[in-house]
Amino acid sequence: MAGHYSSQALEGRTPQAPIRRLGAWKLAYADFLTALCAFFIVMWMVSGASSEERADLARQFGADKMEAVSVEPDQESTVSDVEALLTNSALFSDNSTNVSLTRFKDGLRIELIDLDQAPLFENGMESLNERGESLIALASGILKTIGRPISLEGHTDSQPVNRQDYSNWELSSGRANAARRGLIANGVPDDLIASVSGLSDTKPLRPDAPYLPQNRRLSIVVHIDERP
Repeated sequence: MAGHYSSQALEGRTPQAPIRRLGAWKLAYADFLTALCAFFIVMWMVSGASSEERADLARQFGADKMEAVSVEPDQESTVSDVEALLTNSALFSDNSTNVSLTRFKDGLRIELIDLDQAPLFENGMESLNERGESLIALASGILKTIGRPISLEGHTDSQPVNRQDYSNWELSSGRANAARRGLIANGVPDDLIASVSGLSDTKPLRPDAPYLPQNRRLSIVVHIDERP
């Protein structure tokens, strides 16, 4: 009788629900967070890396071409980044009287100003003096880091040069070339120099007073919109 009762009880009993694995979702969520963190770490590394470092990173991830991990910053942020590098460099730390920086749409202009109290050249001469060579060496250090194309411009004041068959055109061109040689001697690659020009007194820093000494200067134009 007991066995018969047990059989009936079994026939009418509701089947047992399968055991639910309550912790499985935690493992899936942890895997997702791990993958997400890895993704952001890779993106952070790529955005702050040089082109050579990005290429090496691409090879480590099995990419044959650079485009696989290439992240190009927008133009405005790139100009701001280069501006920050320049203003925080040794070139600007102790040379506020001789050095200025201006920003334009596609780049930055560094002015190395030849003052009477702190000249970069001897009067009427093309060669850099000791102070001029020091500033060019400091400029070279940061320009190598930036790695962007640059143009060099020589400028004079309106005072005529007291030499026969020699004018401010020759003087400004000679000083721009002296700056080019100084940059190259301090390690700036020759192929980063896009152009060298002498502008005489045609673009004074002080148009209202073209004879002032601060119109004598070297301009280093950093082109952000171009690649070497």
